[in-house]
Amino acid sequence: MTITHLVTHSGGFHADELLSSVILTRLFPDAQLLRSREAEWITPGEGRIIYDVGRDYDAVAQIFDHHQRPNPLRENGQPYSSFGLIWRHFGRDYLQALEVPTADIDDIHHGFDQSFVLPVDLLDNGALEPSVAGPLAGMTLPVLLETLKPAFDNRSNDADDKAFIAALPVARAFVEAAITGRAAKCRAETMVLQAIETAGNERVLELPMGMPFRSAVEKAGADHLLFVVHPRSGDWTLTTIRKSGDSFASRADLPESWAGLTDAALEDACGVEGAKFCHNARFIAVADTRDAIMEMANRAVLAVQ
Repeated sequence: MTITHLVTHSGGFHADELLSSVILTRLFPDAQLLRSREAEWITPGEGRIIYDVGRDYDAVAQIFDHHQRPNPLRENGQPYSSFGLIWRHFGRDYLQALEVPTADIDDIHHGFDQSFVLPVDLLDNGALEPSVAGPLAGMTLPVLLETLKPAFDNRSNDADDKAFIAALPVARAFVEAAITGRAAKCRAETMVLQAIETAGNERVLELPMGMPFRSAVEKAGADHLLFVVHPRSGDWTLTTIRKSGDSFASRADLPESWAGLTDAALEDACGVEGAKFCHNARFIAVADTRDAIMEMANRAVLAVQ
């Protein structure tokens, strides 16, 4: 069936139907995006997908609302918003449209649902207090997207529709960047796992370029690794490995005597010709050659033992 209309409600908008529109307009670029509360449009009909309006959830009839009772829930009891419902039914097709490798689609679909879609669902349903973000509560994506709504005293008839259309490419940029990043992490994981196998029991992991590596290190169970080296724009870097994704603490820090030093001062402190920089927080150092950075890495390992 050809989709001719994508229908959501008129008036003010929230992040869930805006983000749903990102998915659907990518999949059905020739369909008309219509914002209405008229019964003739929010009732299922041939050629239309209805979302965040209509007070029904029926994937066969292609209506995806969540405001009715009982409201649609995930298997674990967490509520869906329209974004979660659209992602559930159209997310995999969307990933294919973005040319995500078939082998990665299921993992990325699930990961994006849990890290990106679910928080939007929970906030939209009032199942998550914005205050849990603490000082960053005003910086969450749903809040930022909703700042794009027109001012309360802009009473022009088309103000909401114009703001919605203007907000759509902003929302699209965040969604597509998140998907692109996840796909890149999948590619990186393959490369890092190969490098770990090559490194064997070495304490330093050498990579061919800068890339996300911590998740692959954890997946491989490579607890023996302490540092990572790789080339970067004409020089080489030495970085620590964070203990977890929600902490800045590293498995091992670079030597305290290197902290904040550059060039000749750092060469004197570490005893390596070509050493160029060490961050004051001791999580990254730079040298001008591979030999120099490997020597710095070896000395950092010895300092830990």
